Amino acid sequence: MSRNTFREDEKLKESINFKVVLRLLSYLSPHKLAVIKTMTLMMVVVLVEVMNPFLLKLAIDFFIERSNSIGLVYLGVAAVSANIVAMVCSRYRVQIMAKVSNGVLKKIRQQLFNHIQRLSFSFFDNRPLGKILSRIIGDVNSLKQLFNQSINNLIPDIIMLIVVIIIMLAMNIKLAVMSFVLLPALVISMFVIQTIARKRWQKYRQKRSNLNAFIHEDYSGIRVVQSFARERHTSKTFDDLSRTSVKSFLSAMKVSACFWPLVELSWGVGTIIIFWYGINLINVGEITPGDLVAFSGYIGMFWRPINNLSNFYNSLITNLAGAERIFEIMDISPDIVDCQNPKVLPPIKGKVEFKDVTFKYDKDGETVLKKVNFTVDTGETIALVGRTGAGKTTIVNLLTRFFDTSEGRVLVDGYDIKGVTIESLRSQMGIMTQDTFLFSGSIKENIRYGKLDATDEEIIGAAKSVHAHDFISKLKDGYDTDVHERGAGLSMGQRQLVALARTLLADPKILILDEATSSIDTYTEKMVQEGLKKLLKGRTSFIIAHRLSTIRGADRIMVIDDGQIIETGKHNELMEKRGNYFKLTMAQYKFLKDGA
Repeated sequence: MSRNTFREDEKLKESINFKVVLRLLSYLSPHKLAVIKTMTLMMVVVLVEVMNPFLLKLAIDFFIERSNSIGLVYLGVAAVSANIVAMVCSRYRVQIMAKVSNGVLKKIRQQLFNHIQRLSFSFFDNRPLGKILSRIIGDVNSLKQLFNQSINNLIPDIIMLIVVIIIMLAMNIKLAVMSFVLLPALVISMFVIQTIARKRWQKYRQKRSNLNAFIHEDYSGIRVVQSFARERHTSKTFDDLSRTSVKSFLSAMKVSACFWPLVELSWGVGTIIIFWYGINLINVGEITPGDLVAFSGYIGMFWRPINNLSNFYNSLITNLAGAERIFEIMDISPDIVDCQNPKVLPPIKGKVEFKDVTFKYDKDGETVLKKVNFTVDTGETIALVGRTGAGKTTIVNLLTRFFDTSEGRVLVDGYDIKGVTIESLRSQMGIMTQDTFLFSGSIKENIRYGKLDATDEEIIGAAKSVHAHDFISKLKDGYDTDVHERGAGLSMGQRQLVALARTLLADPKILILDEATSSIDTYTEKMVQEGLKKLLKGRTSFIIAHRLSTIRGADRIMVIDDGQIIETGKHNELMEKRGNYFKLTMAQYKFLKDGA
């Protein structure tokens, strides 16, 4: 799969709108009581609003015409009281739905975050992190207005429209029919606008995602940017992406902005038609002036919800692209999942077995491992050596279930790792790679990540064991020294010492070191070797390294070539055989000698 960079638009699956809407509305099901309460309050508001024009008719035809001042006052007091109650109900329902919508957004964002954490490495390898962040933050936030409007506006406006249509038909069928004459043209026009707008809003979100991806990538690699003096180049790229994003936004807005004028125009023309036709009906004595005034009030109440519904529809089109992008990610299935009814792996001793293991990254791709068989006893240290791409890292990735075997089985203490929960397997392993990652926070917090309930004494003890305590103590704030993102502020060697302490604190039964000491200088390495002795003691360990100092003390060295184990033995035994391991070792000596 080709990598999706900030220069490429993400490909989205075409979704049927109503299915996405129903999926969104399903998040309201846990809030049924709040929704029912809100709808009850809305019914009160709708009832008062549809009652107002009728009260106006009564005032004109019965009280004003008959000069009944007392009755008019009573009617006015009743109208004002009812509208105050409606105002209070309206305010309360907005507060309820604000709480509900924020709760729903939190749930969606949490589900999306949790789901992304479970996805396979290939998902992260094939798209920039900035595009992932765009889904979690920007696209989820875009749904807030949609949820608020769906309850606060959609339902009351639909109810209002139905009630008003019934009242209008009951008052005068002829006037009611004249009110509806422009609706077919309006509906067709809105459908055309919606079709165009939806595609343009999808395009805008793609361009915004590209911009976010570039910003994240540029700041992550700011040292490279500055060291090559490429600030002008990246600024131009940012400007181009920003312009494209703005252009796509304006393109979408031009279409979406047609909704409101179209409804307003229909409203205005429809009102003119009603008054023209209504006056004719008054002249022939079919309706009273009070009827026409009341009907004109209902005309406003007829077109206002249509206007609101068009705005909701516009908002739906605008934000539906965000929902589609969210669900597109949530519908991606992790490559590695627990089997049905998995077992929880009990505390392990550390025996590892590979039985006829064959592996391909892709079903029709090249075979990376071919019928690999070996057994590692508890507490044994195994070094994996071989040329780049031989299959060393693949072996440890299969052991940790970052990938699953194509054929064969991997067993830990006799348990097939496909039959146990991923969490119970990985929680008993410690993994250190060349790319040491430290989180933003203090050094103490980074070490404690290996054991969340560790005491300060345990943290200091782990740091002393890997000889990290000395350099930490010399820092201004010691263990409370803040580490910036990815460990900025510490040397590569210091980062790896902190990572070693973190791994030791976790006390894993199976330890994996994948080029974990490759970036440590010779002086630091001497200290780390002592720490490694304690780290390796009593654990089943797999070491991938090119430095002889790291691997020559291993209980067993496995030489991997072309996806197979071609040599096995201790350092001295393999040197005596003068095979591949001997050639690799001598090549390293020659390289170091020539370099010296």
